[in-house]
Amino acid sequence: MWRGERLLIDGDLVPAAGGRTYENVDPATGEVLGTAADANTADADAAVAAARQAFDATGWPTDHAFRSRCLRQLHQALLDRLEDLRALVVAEAGAPVLLTRAGPQLDIPVEMVAWVADLLDSYQWSRDLGVAEIMGGRHRRWVEREPAGVVAAITPYNFPIQINLAKLAPALAAGCTVVLKGAPETPWSALALGELIAAETEIPPGVVNVLTGSGPETGRALTAHPDVDMISFTGSTPTGRQVMAAAAPTVKKVFLELGGKGPCVILDDADLKEAVTFAAASVCVHAGQGCAITTRMLVPADRHDEAVERAAAVLERVPYGDPADESNLMGPLISEAQRSRVESLVEAAAASGATVVTGGSRPEHLRRGFFYRPTLLSGVGEADAIAQEEVFGPVLAVLAHRGDDDAVRMANNSLYGLAGAVFSADPERARTAARAIRSGAVSVNGGIYYGPDAPFGGYKQSGTGREMGVAGFEEFLEMKTLAEPAE
Repeated sequence: MWRGERLLIDGDLVPAAGGRTYENVDPATGEVLGTAADANTADADAAVAAARQAFDATGWPTDHAFRSRCLRQLHQALLDRLEDLRALVVAEAGAPVLLTRAGPQLDIPVEMVAWVADLLDSYQWSRDLGVAEIMGGRHRRWVEREPAGVVAAITPYNFPIQINLAKLAPALAAGCTVVLKGAPETPWSALALGELIAAETEIPPGVVNVLTGSGPETGRALTAHPDVDMISFTGSTPTGRQVMAAAAPTVKKVFLELGGKGPCVILDDADLKEAVTFAAASVCVHAGQGCAITTRMLVPADRHDEAVERAAAVLERVPYGDPADESNLMGPLISEAQRSRVESLVEAAAASGATVVTGGSRPEHLRRGFFYRPTLLSGVGEADAIAQEEVFGPVLAVLAHRGDDDAVRMANNSLYGLAGAVFSADPERARTAARAIRSGAVSVNGGIYYGPDAPFGGYKQSGTGREMGVAGFEEFLEMKTLAEPAE
């Protein structure tokens, strides 16, 4: 496994300024795995300067074939070290190994690099608008796509390999240069990419720079830096607001993928067992640490009690514990601070009148690490904090609706709009409800939308723009319209 103590700046693997490091903690045990480089604003300045130079003074932005070759080298390097990366993300993120296999924690993100390289090879960089009569003359016009420039990519801890690559690969394919700032809680997942790029690819110095740090200072420096052209940020909505504000004085291009409070809408003709199992199991994926997880289960009022009973039975059977155990669906929360936050939100909900049907406490059999029991809350009002705030823990709130229109209204009663789900025995009825939900992705009757080719992002305060797919690639491009006199 990697022991990440070196940043990647201008092609060199270097310690942080002053040799600063900080401890990287295993959330499943609470024990220190090792240390990581603790960058500061001087490191951020050096990384941005290197990225600026690589963009402005090298052929990287214009050499499509070279970029494709470098991306394929990175893909092969990731495949060659796949098992090391698997052990790494299990250890530092507490991600169940089950989610790394043909899933969003590792295997699919690695294949996304190859998908992006294929897109680069086939992408149409110029579009002809034809000849038009304008102001007494004939003019040929066309549109070209160009890279956005220097990108600061700032990522969270929950799916570190996935989100690091979802920003890095399309940015590089587009011809941008990148400063990747990994999450404080999962530094090795970023630093490992830096080591692979330096050792196994022809990516030129300065094109990719990788920073990690224990606090927010490097991220803040990047968002306000005058030589950064674009911010690509994934994280909480409150932090996203700060990123947008910091980028405003220099009017940077900003992509934000922020929080979620996804609804799982169960209509009155749905197979209740199937729908409830989906909602209850999904809230336990990676201990609920996912912005697209459906954490509000909206059920018909006359089937509320049955739905609660079924959901409790599912949650009480969810296997959780050691994330390295292939049988576990759920591991720990990322830190003691996050577990305490989840506890306080559940306790506040109970104090406000909600019923803790199951869970709501730390598991007695897991004394080490930051585990929290799968939790079900009933008697929740749609305006209650537990129904409105992103918990980022294995907590499912049950709310009762009175028909399709009421269910959609409740689903949309949120400042978020990232993802959701709808269940109905009538596929068209389910699609109608799904189209009425204001969110960037909706699962219909258990359909899985995640994939390298599927754009992902939110409505409302869940963000701006899209990641992955062609739309995600084009986030890193600018559009230029050109014209010349036509003969």
